[in-house]
Parts: sequence; structure tokens; C-alpha cells
Amino acid sequence: MDRRPTTGLRLSRRQCVAALACPWAVVGAASSAAAARDQPFPRQAVRIVVPYSVGIGPDVVARSVAEQLSQRWDQPVIVDNKPGASGIIAFAEVRRTAPDGHTMFLADTATLAVNPLLHHKLPYDPRRDLTPLTMLFRATFLLWVGGGSRFRSLEELIGEARRAPGRVSYATLGNGHASHVAVESFARAAGVQMLHVPFKDTGMLFTALASSEVDLTAIGMNTAAGLHARGKLRPLAVAARARLAGHPDIPTLSEAGGPPVEMHPWAALMAVAGTPAPVLQRLRQDLLQVMATPEVRGQAERAGFEMTPSAPEAVRARIDSDTALYRPLVDEGRVARL
Repeated sequence: MDRRPTTGLRLSRRQCVAALACPWAVVGAASSAAAARDQPFPRQAVRIVVPYSVGIGPDVVARSVAEQLSQRWDQPVIVDNKPGASGIIAFAEVRRTAPDGHTMFLADTATLAVNPLLHHKLPYDPRRDLTPLTMLFRATFLLWVGGGSRFRSLEELIGEARRAPGRVSYATLGNGHASHVAVESFARAAGVQMLHVPFKDTGMLFTALASSEVDLTAIGMNTAAGLHARGKLRPLAVAARARLAGHPDIPTLSEAGGPPVEMHPWAALMAVAGTPAPVLQRLRQDLLQVMATPEVRGQAERAGFEMTPSAPEAVRARIDSDTALYRPLVDEGRVARL
């Protein structure tokens, strides 16, 4: 009888044991992953990364939301401020975190719509790296001049800008900032060219505006209220369809003789792309309930914001509409591409 080994595969005893054990190892790993997914959310502290300094409007609203979520979840909800570079620093931080729902991002017009138009290369892609949860709030900009400005009306300012392109100047918080694209949207609609003067912070901007070193800016009532009350700043018009309920004496842009441009900077809450669907559903559900509380609504109103809870699709639609709105500003060189 021929006892030579056959040409088929022959396994050692150790290999056989390993082969038999492997399926159970795979099942064990899958069971562990499934168990992790099935654990209640949140399992640990949650962060809301905010691309603004402590104490200004968006930060105040984020902290109010965080406080209500913490009470609801019995977990710490921490606001992590990462200001600078029009949200790029904050977004880079969010992008490095795990897609498990324990990090949210307070994104805005600049981060989601303007930056992709301005930068040839960004360290993030809003559509690829983030998942919308809800719109959070919107503000309304007004056009302001200094208390002693030579312009007594919006019509006077537009007339001067038409007679002498570049003579009328306007202040913003930097290239691509909401104040920048807002004023340039107005200037484009009015058919005028004005001189852009960027500032590093709001204090410097207000000092220059109050002394009429620059002629104009666009900013919310809540931010300028103190200087307005002291006569240092004067509003020419509100960039909305209707007058502000608290300031019915200020005309809209169209009522003041300008183009019917609306300036509504906004913010949304986003999750890291790839976050499991059940976690996204929990986040959206709890955020909408928290945003409806008197505590959060009251804080937003005091900061000059209107709460705007929404479905995720509304966030995507707003990004698309703002991208279309601001693209001509970049293509025509009104807002510089970086």
C-alpha cells in the first residue's frame, strides 16, 4: 500500500486548533463592537466645539444649550472655544475626533459656505467631514455709521459711493467674515464699489467707526447696542424684510432707499461624519427639545438671535443657497480668494 503523503493541504495540530478558534474570535470581536454600539448615548462627556471667543453671542447660546443637555443626559457637556482663522482651527479639531456623537461643532456661514469658495485648499470638506443636526439660530445685521458721520441717510452714502468709487470705506472682521460678505452683497446689489478695511477684533473696529475713520459696517443690534445708546454709533437701515420689533424706528434697506438685501448670519450644529444613525437621531431629538426651552430661547433673544430649529435637510439647503449667493462675490474679486 502506498503510504506517501497526498498532494492535498495538510495542517499541523496547532494550525487546526487555531483554525477552529478563529471563527469564535471573529464572533467575539463582532459581539464586542456591537455591544459598544448598543451602549446608551452619551457614555461620557460631550464637547461642543465653538469657533468663537468666550462671552460673545454664539458662545453664550452654545453654553445655554450645553447646560440643558447636561441636565437631560446626566453627563458633562463642555463648550470648547477654538477661535481664529474663520473657523478653520475649530474644524480641524473636530475632524480629528471619533464619529461617535460625543463631539459636536457649532458651524456657521463662513465655515460651511464661504471658506470653500475662498480657499484653494482647506484641511476639511464640509460635505464629506460633517453631518448636519439642526440649524441653531440666525441673526440680523444692520448697516451702521459713526454717531458723527457725514452721512445722514443710506441714500446719501450710496450716492457718494456711486460718485466716487472707493471713497466710502467699510469695516469688517476680516476677509470672508460674515460682515465682509454682507456688505459686499449690499454693495454689489447697489452697483457701488467701497473700500474694505479689515480689523482684528470688534473693539478696534468700533473705535474706528465711532471716530469716522471708516464710514460703515454691518453688525447685529445686540453687539452695537451699548455704543448706539451712547450715541457713538447710528443705524442707517436693517437688512431684513421687516423692521426689528424692538427698534421699529429703524427702516429696512429698501425703505431707506437701498437694494432689498437680507443679511442673516446663522449657525448650525453638526456631528462628525460617520456617526451612527441611532446616535444622530438621539442628538437631533434632544437638541430640538432643548432649543424649545424658555432658558435657551431667552438666552438667544438676549444675545439678539432667533432660534431656528430645523431638519438636517434645511442645513444642507442653506449651505447651498449661501454658496450660490456668495460665489459671484469671489468670482468678481469683491472678496479675495486665498
